[in-house]
Amino acid sequence: MDRIRFVLINPASPTWRVEPGERPRQARYFRFSMLSSLYVAAGMPPNVDTRIIDEEVEALDFDMDTDLVGISFMTYNAPRAYAIADRFRARGVPVIFGGYHPTFLPEEAIQHADAICIGEGESNLPRMIEDFSEGRLQPFYRNPPGTLSGLAVPCRNLMRKQDYAPVDFLQATRGCHFRCTYCSVSAFCGQVHRTRPVGEVVAELQTLRRHVLFMDDNLTCNREFAKELFAAMVPLRKTWFSQAGLGLAFDDELLDMAARSGCRGLFVGFETLSDPGLRGFNKRPNLGKDYHAAVRRLHDRGIAVCAAFVFGGDEDTPQVFEHTLKFVLDSNVETLQATRLTPFPGTSLFADMDAQKRIFDKDWSHYDFNHVVFDPRHMSRETLDHGVSWVLREFHTRTAIGRRVWRASRYLGPAFTLAAVLPINLGWRDKLTKDGNFGRGARFKPSPHADAEAALNQPGITR
Repeated sequence: MDRIRFVLINPASPTWRVEPGERPRQARYFRFSMLSSLYVAAGMPPNVDTRIIDEEVEALDFDMDTDLVGISFMTYNAPRAYAIADRFRARGVPVIFGGYHPTFLPEEAIQHADAICIGEGESNLPRMIEDFSEGRLQPFYRNPPGTLSGLAVPCRNLMRKQDYAPVDFLQATRGCHFRCTYCSVSAFCGQVHRTRPVGEVVAELQTLRRHVLFMDDNLTCNREFAKELFAAMVPLRKTWFSQAGLGLAFDDELLDMAARSGCRGLFVGFETLSDPGLRGFNKRPNLGKDYHAAVRRLHDRGIAVCAAFVFGGDEDTPQVFEHTLKFVLDSNVETLQATRLTPFPGTSLFADMDAQKRIFDKDWSHYDFNHVVFDPRHMSRETLDHGVSWVLREFHTRTAIGRRVWRASRYLGPAFTLAAVLPINLGWRDKLTKDGNFGRGARFKPSPHADAEAALNQPGITR
């Protein structure tokens, strides 16, 4: 086979899937550039013509001409991925799977595919393509995570920039060496944090626009690498965003270097206000930290905060929702990701809960952070579901957004606040309305004593 036509598909849930003739259903701020697919495409042999289809922006044509289909997916999109694969295989088109869910459950996934990429695509796909071209495709391909030195630079023309958040995307590191019980990233990467050569990262940055987002799991996991990278970025005058551990907020040297290099926003996993809850999640780097001080220190450097909280841990009671809402409003974090604890296959959380027979729902489409799939220890399923929705609803009222934007403009600047903080908050409000969270949140009844209890349980007061 001289040339191979390869279609790489990103399946989408029914809520966000584009059908023929439709426009994308959610704000572009919540659609990223399919960086993992772009890296896979960049590593293809030269005789492969790769096309990427993202169902959130483009309807899928099941009659397209292609020699091979690849589908990369996480757990919540497994049912859709299986349905797509079945359709193409019925036509005689071979299908290969990759991503988190097929890596963790390859025996399940192979029932709908011809081959499974277990682990990262860059280390597996060239051999898979070679075997396919010679008619000897095997069911399973597994290689350990490879070096990031010499990582192929993506051809970003394979995606339409106007369909995605208005920043350029890249990676400087992969993985995380912490062992949080709920984290599929750590499980997928084998609890290993890898870094690219700083020179290669800087060379790629020089080809990108001013605003960039590092799609890293924890950019500052390796402190010395982060220092070297930030120092090299200062002359580039980029404005950048990423994900980092809470410890950065208390590391004056590294935090100042991040700010000087252009950091304007960080996604930070706070997860819970409770130290026992953190121990239950094995989130030890957060233990004993003053969350209010962490947010204040980031704000003092002009860095916006997207705070991530997980609800439903074994230490959580129904009062956790009021306590957490008070913290995120008082500290003025700019955006909030509040999710229902989800035991993903491949994690120690899943193994433990499955052994305890606490997982009652294995419809993988419900593993989207928007459903409760296990029995919480100290509240009902309904309380957990409605409580998370209530936090999201109260955080995104028009009054709360207006107050948050006004306060943020004083330390982030009016231009950045109006260009980034406001549209992201309004986008969240639209998203939460469409996915049903606003409606479910209205059914949650806070405790009449919640305000007093919350005041006594803020980080840095009684942890």
